[in-house]
Amino acid sequence: MSCPRSSEKARRGFCSTCGASLFLDPLDTRMHDWIGIAMGAFEGPTNTTVKMHIFVEENGDSYEITDGLPQHER
Repeated sequence: MSCPRSSEKARRGFCSTCGASLFLDPLDTRMHDWIGIAMGAFEGPTNTTVKMHIFVEENGDSYEITDGLPQHER
């Protein structure tokens, strides 16, 4: 896995074998206390739940979010 700093705001982790995106880690920990992890990175059941939806402004028009969880444009 490689973990380059991809911008002034975050570093991203990618699989060194296939290049798949694994995580997004915001660098400003004063504003962000989370790391976004791609659920496809895990094998088997994880018993995780969705907390929110991000980047919803980029949804395809065939995708509708109807679960009532918070939605953030970016």
